[in-house]
Amino acid sequence: MTGKLHWLPVASTESLTSDEVHAKRGQEAMDDAGILGEFKGRAVHDHWKPSFKYDDCDHALCNAPHLRELRFIEKQYHQSWAKEMAELLLEIKAAVAATAAPAMSLSPSELEGFETRYDEVVQRGFAANPALVPPIEGEVKKRGRPKQPPPVNLLIRLRDFKGEVLALMSDFRVPFDHHQGEREVRMVKVKQKVSGGFRTLEGAKRFGRIRGYLSTARKNAKNVFEAIREAFDGHPFIPSSETQ
Repeated sequence: MTGKLHWLPVASTESLTSDEVHAKRGQEAMDDAGILGEFKGRAVHDHWKPSFKYDDCDHALCNAPHLRELRFIEKQYHQSWAKEMAELLLEIKAAVAATAAPAMSLSPSELEGFETRYDEVVQRGFAANPALVPPIEGEVKKRGRPKQPPPVNLLIRLRDFKGEVLALMSDFRVPFDHHQGEREVRMVKVKQKVSGGFRTLEGAKRFGRIRGYLSTARKNAKNVFEAIREAFDGHPFIPSSETQ
């Protein structure tokens, strides 16, 4: 669009989809989308820091990136704790899937057991990554925080956002990952590969609104062609107000 890169903030549930186009990537884009600022549930995302600016809702972290980072650390840094953490996260996912309804949480003993093991693996990770050597006396210190290697960055996230990483254990409504949101973006990427970018910002925004409308209709078992016809007739499909 006019030679400039734009972003596609996506908000998605099992029954609703919103695709927006914005020149910014951070909080300004999310504010303009008008969803997270009004949302009162739990938002699942991949630790994009501006998301945490919205404190009227709860947060959970997508574990798919964690698994990718853990595999990288295991292979590149040969640290066994990374494999242990990946196996533990997958074990927790399996335990949640194996718990029969109407339970909406793992048992207290399971929660305690998994949290204890989680903390132990994180501690082993820090033990495998000693603190950076402090600067020599008289040496000029660099401004800002010292750059940390990938294992330490991930360990800090796993430690400081433990509740968000393990949210799926205590609330089965929380998914292990946010692949649903990623699937919403897939068609846009296909369009980009086939047709390239958009000539105008307005055209891109219209495309996003159409994609969100059709995705929402499909999720609600609405015939897509009927939804398109109704939109042209001036009576677009609108989900029930009870839809979450």
